[in-house]
Amino acid sequence: MTAPGQTSHSEAETPALKRVIGPGLLTLFVVGDVLGTGIYAATGEVAGKIGGALWLPYAVGFVVALVTAASYVELVGKYPRAAGAALYTQKAFQVPFLTFIVAFMVMSSGLSSASAAALAFNGDYMAEFTDLSPTLIAILFVVALAAINLRGVAESVKVNVAITCVELTGLLVIIAIGAVAVLAGEGEPGRLGDVQAGGTGLALVTGVLGATALGFFAFVGFEDSVNMVEETRNPARIFPRAIFVGVAVAGALYVLVALISSLMVSHQDLAGSSAPLLLVVQESGVDFPAKLFALIALFAVSNSALINMMMASRLCYGLANEQVLPRAMGRVLPNRRTPVTGIAFVTLITVGLVTTGEIKGLGDTTSFLLLCVFAVVNTAVLVLRKDRVEQRHFRAPSWVPVLGVITSVILASPLAERDADVYVRAGVLVAIGLVLWVINRVAMRSTTTARGPCVTASHGYP
Repeated sequence: MTAPGQTSHSEAETPALKRVIGPGLLTLFVVGDVLGTGIYAATGEVAGKIGGALWLPYAVGFVVALVTAASYVELVGKYPRAAGAALYTQKAFQVPFLTFIVAFMVMSSGLSSASAAALAFNGDYMAEFTDLSPTLIAILFVVALAAINLRGVAESVKVNVAITCVELTGLLVIIAIGAVAVLAGEGEPGRLGDVQAGGTGLALVTGVLGATALGFFAFVGFEDSVNMVEETRNPARIFPRAIFVGVAVAGALYVLVALISSLMVSHQDLAGSSAPLLLVVQESGVDFPAKLFALIALFAVSNSALINMMMASRLCYGLANEQVLPRAMGRVLPNRRTPVTGIAFVTLITVGLVTTGEIKGLGDTTSFLLLCVFAVVNTAVLVLRKDRVEQRHFRAPSWVPVLGVITSVILASPLAERDADVYVRAGVLVAIGLVLWVINRVAMRSTTTARGPCVTASHGYP
């Protein structure tokens, strides 16, 4: 095992990634990573929990995301490597099992997010084009994504920019519709202060927390951008502005879209639709083709699902290569050089989630898993303050990661009034990872016993 600070022989032979991403492309990548299913599909579910004050959970969620983003910015400048939360956890705590749990929770969050996107795809947006069975459409959608994943998708940042422009177009359409409607005296401003989240006092607080925890699902994409650090020019200088601007732009769009949605449509009607933004378009009285908007929304949720399934399958492949998961999980398709076993594994889990869950529960599961990860990452910032590095980097005020830990723990706790099935689903996902980890440990020990004590486990992982 290589000592800290040294480079292994294999690492030395591996060519470095090409640093081609500048500040503009990185900012657009962050915006595109955040936008997607969370706003196009979950808006109605959030409205059902909070009432007419739909903007409030998104505003609070923006603050929570910004705080944790500051912690990620400090760590990515300090350790400019594309491993994200797992890297920071290992460096801070040196507990390989905890590192594995964090990595598997990140992977599981991607699968629950992809499943939510699949259900959004088969809902009222798709109903504009076909009336086939929603469950059948969702399963076929997941299988189609798996086929694309197997074939290989060029993960170009420039392609992501094009996708981002499409997603932005849909949200800008909603904002333009809102502006036209307000100027024409349409809408009901009285709804914007209507909080119907459980009553008064503590019930009101927990109700708002529950809506915020669900709304936070819309912000969870920003942490993926740290995986681009090794392809970014001067990341310590570029990342702070890109992440902060990207999260701020997405947050501003979300709050504006939430305000307009409440102005145009009652929270009861929003909650009853799996295509809430399409409902806003239809109820606004503005002549915009519903099918065109539905197509934009389908494109947005498809992109979210594909990115999450690709991330999960590659993470599965990486953990297998590190001998944390069984080696069979790292099998690659010979011609396409894509992780066939990992893709099959994540596809099966996603189909299982699609057939047993719904958008609200899957979105809440995604938020819960990542809030747990964010609590660890914010703690890691404080622990790693003692670790000095040569390069200059962004340093958040100490109260920022402390606030990040507190807000993440509160929103992940039962105070957020989640349904019990969210905790069960998250527990089952993590349990699947633990079973695979145990199988791998047993196999590794059997191999060690058969070959003698010279065989070691792997790269410092459990």
